[in-house]
Amino acid sequence: MTVADLPQDEIRRRAEALGPWFHNIELNGVWTAPDHFLGNYPAVKWNRFADSIPQDLSGKSVLDIGCNGGFYSIEMKKRGASRVLGIDFDETYLEQARFAAQQTGHDIEFRKLSVYDVGSLGEKFDVVLFMGVLYHLRHPLLALDLIHEHVAKDLLVFQSMQRGSQEVFPVEENYSFWQTDHFDDARYPKMHFIEHRYADDPTNWWAPNAACVEAMLRSAGFAILSHPEAEVYICRCVSAPPGAGAVYPAKGASHD
Repeated sequence: MTVADLPQDEIRRRAEALGPWFHNIELNGVWTAPDHFLGNYPAVKWNRFADSIPQDLSGKSVLDIGCNGGFYSIEMKKRGASRVLGIDFDETYLEQARFAAQQTGHDIEFRKLSVYDVGSLGEKFDVVLFMGVLYHLRHPLLALDLIHEHVAKDLLVFQSMQRGSQEVFPVEENYSFWQTDHFDDARYPKMHFIEHRYADDPTNWWAPNAACVEAMLRSAGFAILSHPEAEVYICRCVSAPPGAGAVYPAKGASHD
């Protein structure tokens, strides 16, 4: 894809028309979200874990789930990925991402698709990015199961907002019905449910603690390779544990 030859004033005009942007991306000297409340986001986060992802992605395919304005899709293309597909369920974000990819000269495909429908893609990807999505979902563990079952071939780059303890409780394999103290420990895996709004966002449904994030990843069949940033986990797709997975009955359900 060739970079669109637009003057800065026209880029700024089009970017503003597509706003507001959650991804601050430089387009020929024009920043899409220069006044972002988190600073130069998501570059400030990316810089803390970028070295944990292979620098050379030549010949690799990448799926960016919840691509938003396309920042991470573009970064994957910069590393030479042969195919990058970004999906999102918000048409505004997809329009932003297409514009950003065009202005930066990157050949990236973007589709309107929910994480719950990744099975319809009919292919697996060498690298799956699942960044900033989990806490916006009504059914987060189902999403992880579907990613494992349908689209993850090797690496998963995962990020989620977290609240609560950052310490991880050494959970035992089993507890008797009468053992309850561990549930009151702040380090035990916990998923806080947000019934109404958080940060004035009605799509913020969940706020897991660190132990919960790690337990959910393992439960869906992702082995944690590294934890380079407070909210980011680099994982490898492995066999899901017995009884897990989107195609299996719920734990403890009858097989009759």
